[in-house]
Amino acid sequence: MVNATRAGYELSHLSALEAESVHIIREVAATFERPVLLFSGGKDSAVMLELARRAFWPAPLPFPLLHIDTGHNFDEVIDFRDRTAARLGAQLLVGRVQDDIDAGRVVEKAGETRNRLQTATLLRSIREHRFDAVFGGARRDEEKARAKERVFSFRDEYGSWDPRAQRPEVWNLYNGRHAKGEHIRVFPLSNWTELDIWEYIDQAEVELPSLYYAHRRTVLERDGMLLAANRFLTLQPGETAYETTVRFRTVGDATCTGCVESEAANPAQVIAETAVTRLTERGATRADDRISESGMEDRKREGYF
Repeated sequence: MVNATRAGYELSHLSALEAESVHIIREVAATFERPVLLFSGGKDSAVMLELARRAFWPAPLPFPLLHIDTGHNFDEVIDFRDRTAARLGAQLLVGRVQDDIDAGRVVEKAGETRNRLQTATLLRSIREHRFDAVFGGARRDEEKARAKERVFSFRDEYGSWDPRAQRPEVWNLYNGRHAKGEHIRVFPLSNWTELDIWEYIDQAEVELPSLYYAHRRTVLERDGMLLAANRFLTLQPGETAYETTVRFRTVGDATCTGCVESEAANPAQVIAETAVTRLTERGATRADDRISESGMEDRKREGYF
């Protein structure tokens, strides 16, 4: 007699995560009028885009991509962003922080990164295109403020987030109710970890910008982090640039995104490194998260990703 339990179909860990994310993406496409997928060219958004592609294949993506461009991005990332959108035949929208600076909607302060300025550009882009659902690649393991997020994160008419105003999510049921002017941030990767992301990249052969893998680069040390020497950074007194082999665990504004010394040149080698690390990629390599103990939460309340 066949044991029904043993004969049952069981998904692997990665397949279960993939199925959950695909379900979330399809749910949004079915229930919202004007969704958009935030695509920065980073590893999480690349995985999210691959999941969206699989969710609707062989049909094209039913929503556009949106990148909030600080103007201080790594060249490799911008090239990858454009190539990927062209390869998929996806509509790519770009909200430029520089436009808001030029219009006087935000003020750039000398010596500060443009990361915080992205919020105004993101909210402006959402209003202009009347998006009612915005896919983001945030994961709960990245940072403690993001650990408070629901999969469907309600944002009010000002785009702000209140952790006490979020809705319960049980049995994979999501509440997307919102009034005109409000919207929902949707995080299909909420239950993924950095290790899950890399294992999926390896398994699904997801293409990434080259800077995610070990390469020789000129760097400088600042506040205990290695920053890539680039045209947006000015050497401060006492700093010296030197060349070493590094890779990036996350990518963002080139003025505040650090790298780590590494020889990991492919996904399998990155997985081996990630499996033994005790610091999240944001905690280890994002200077903008070190503003204060509640820096990320403060920005999220203002409408940040």
